[in-house]
Amino acid sequence: MSAPNKSYDPVEVEALKPEEIERLRDEALAAFAAAGDLDALQEAKVAHTGGASPLALANREIGALPPHAKAAAGKLVGQARAAVGKALAGRQAELEAERDARVLVEEAVDVTLPYDRVPAGARHPLTTMMERVADVFVSMGYEIAEGPEVEAEWFNFDALNFGPDHPARQMQDTFFVRPAEDGRGAGGAESADGESGVVLRTHTSPVQARALLDRRPPVYVVCPGRVYRTDELDATHTPVFHQIELLAVDEGLTMADLKGTLDHMVRSLFGAGMKTRLRPNFFPFTEPSAEMDMLCYVCRGESVGRPDRPCRTCSSEGWIELGGCGMVNPRVLTACGVDPEKYSGFAFGFGIERMLMFRHNVEDMRDMVEGDVRFTRPFGMEI
Repeated sequence: MSAPNKSYDPVEVEALKPEEIERLRDEALAAFAAAGDLDALQEAKVAHTGGASPLALANREIGALPPHAKAAAGKLVGQARAAVGKALAGRQAELEAERDARVLVEEAVDVTLPYDRVPAGARHPLTTMMERVADVFVSMGYEIAEGPEVEAEWFNFDALNFGPDHPARQMQDTFFVRPAEDGRGAGGAESADGESGVVLRTHTSPVQARALLDRRPPVYVVCPGRVYRTDELDATHTPVFHQIELLAVDEGLTMADLKGTLDHMVRSLFGAGMKTRLRPNFFPFTEPSAEMDMLCYVCRGESVGRPDRPCRTCSSEGWIELGGCGMVNPRVLTACGVDPEKYSGFAFGFGIERMLMFRHNVEDMRDMVEGDVRFTRPFGMEI
């Protein structure tokens, strides 16, 4: 067996000649320096440091050398590859810094510019207010009840104990949908003064009558909706407005339950410490009846007798009139098929427009119905 060829000269391997290694190194350095962006640098990296690059192929030739020649050849190739790697890392850092600086300029955002050319919409505050009030009672276990806006006269008046000669039943106070041609109402029934017997509801109380007819006690409903009256449009009146009414019918309900419900409502809507008071009044559908006042939410009653600290909201009276309330009249319960000997109930209602004027110091009710977005936009998109 012959001995290893110790006279083998690595210089004779073309790829491992020192001048060839230097040439390959210099080509790689020049390619890196010429790369104008990171994509070009990536191509140069693959060409000069990849597995098929000339320096990588030269490194493979070292394995064919005799032992005494491998060290010198390995050192020569290793130094060349180290220089190439260092040049690559340096050029990559330079190009990344240039890219980042360019992005900062080209993709800069002026945060002072308007973020959206299209103005944001807004929900009408009457809708928001009505839903907010309804939510107070839904959280107490009440059910939302709705009914038609074009209502039978029986539901709007008769079922609620309005007598045949009540002023509200005249055409100067109520919108009748269709005058009868022969002085007879809808369905051929007689109607006073030739009226049709079909009206645009003047309050949401007909929904209460329908709720009692559709449900068996106990009944706890809240009735929000649009109503109509023959009022002139001015700063404090409108022929079309919104009401929300509440009806509770159960065994053993008293005025104390009504008072507690009213106190909870005003505290939920106007803050802690608010309270209500009841003043005697008359309504056909409640007995006894009362006018509900709430403590002024601005001065909390502290402006009373204080001319030096007047309150514009309550005119220094300390209370704000909110709506009517009372115990459900036994005649209403009887008309709706409820035994007044076993059940009692309470009801109250108020106008949403009036509540909105209180909460947000709206001075003219016409602003709510004219459709000017400058009025609704400040209220935003509250849900």
